[in-house]
Amino acid sequence: MQPDYRQLFRVFGRIGIYSFGGPAAQIALMHRELVDDNRWLSEKDFLGALSFCMLLPGPEAMQLATYSGWRLCGVPGGLIAGLLFILPGAAVMFALATIYAIFGNVPLVDAAFLGVQATVVAIVLEALFKVSKRALKQVDHWIIAGLAFVAIFAFQLPFPLILAIAALWGFVTAKQAQAAKSQSHIPSKTAKTIAIWLALWAVPFMILFAFDAQFLTDVALFFSKLAIVTFGGAYAVLAYMTQTVVSEFGWISTDQMMDGLGLAETTPGPLILVTQFVAFQAAYQQFGLGQAFIAGVITLWVTFVPCFLWIFAGAPFVGRLTANKRLAGALSAITACVVGVILNLSLWFAAHVVFQTIDTARFGPISVIAPDPSSIDLVAAAIGIIGAFMLFVFHEGLGRTLISGALLGLCAGLVF
Repeated sequence: MQPDYRQLFRVFGRIGIYSFGGPAAQIALMHRELVDDNRWLSEKDFLGALSFCMLLPGPEAMQLATYSGWRLCGVPGGLIAGLLFILPGAAVMFALATIYAIFGNVPLVDAAFLGVQATVVAIVLEALFKVSKRALKQVDHWIIAGLAFVAIFAFQLPFPLILAIAALWGFVTAKQAQAAKSQSHIPSKTAKTIAIWLALWAVPFMILFAFDAQFLTDVALFFSKLAIVTFGGAYAVLAYMTQTVVSEFGWISTDQMMDGLGLAETTPGPLILVTQFVAFQAAYQQFGLGQAFIAGVITLWVTFVPCFLWIFAGAPFVGRLTANKRLAGALSAITACVVGVILNLSLWFAAHVVFQTIDTARFGPISVIAPDPSSIDLVAAAIGIIGAFMLFVFHEGLGRTLISGALLGLCAGLVF
């Protein structure tokens, strides 16, 4: 049955509001709505679309929603589905970021966020285990994951470089099936689509250059670059983003970064909305609330406009792309690489939450974090362990686990 726009609004609006729990839960929700309940897509079409979206940079669940809307009602349907997936979470994040910016320095609020930060460590570990089960199915995948971890943990190599090397290895070593007949040119309609969305992507830059808004231009440039390299989900680029915005740019602190991740985990929509929080806080600290909202809007624009570009330009070729063995090999290598990157992120987050003093140990070209054992925060460590038990042993949801962490931190703040 072909839905009309009213039905599309109703179903994808519900998906956008209920899309808590990360991409796995979001994809399962879409499968139930689109395949099981409404029968708008077949199982084969849904899985093929998911495979295509996993080949792309950006949040795969949002792009799957956009593709599904496109498949059902063309470009207007894709816009409806994609925007409804983003906007509820973005609105919630604006509200939370504003509250955090204004009241974040209240001692009891800080205590609650300490509990959130400790719980985030357990959540990232859970993501590591989930991704590793899916990704590490061959010996070379384990090697790629290990090398990726060493490259970013010990040598601080740039994440895009690590990603590119892994993708190249997977592409070259994959066994290609007999090439299917395909068009050797880009249809004019596709070229027009690419031109339109590239122009839309460039709109903020033209406006910001005209007003000579250097900080906002830097925000737009950085998060545009991030949108291009976000393969494997938001967790894969968190270490790179944190390293850049905390250490290189000095926009926010490590604690603020982790608080933003905790807030993004509690909102509907893609986890990459943490970028909106980062831009908001960075602008608020330098220029106030008005610029913070502008920075948040710009970040949303340059993060998600590329997602529409990838989908609308590539959707007509889904069958051909998902059958390409070399692309599948590149994706598998990227996913294996992500395991090593998330392991680095887990250790980095855990060290900065549990220890109050972090030094750096250098051995020639090798540079690694070295926590001071005497600075351990026993409260944070205990909350992190409780969060891990809730996730791994009792299989509680992310929302309940994060709220429990916040309450435990609040109680500890009242007692100590």
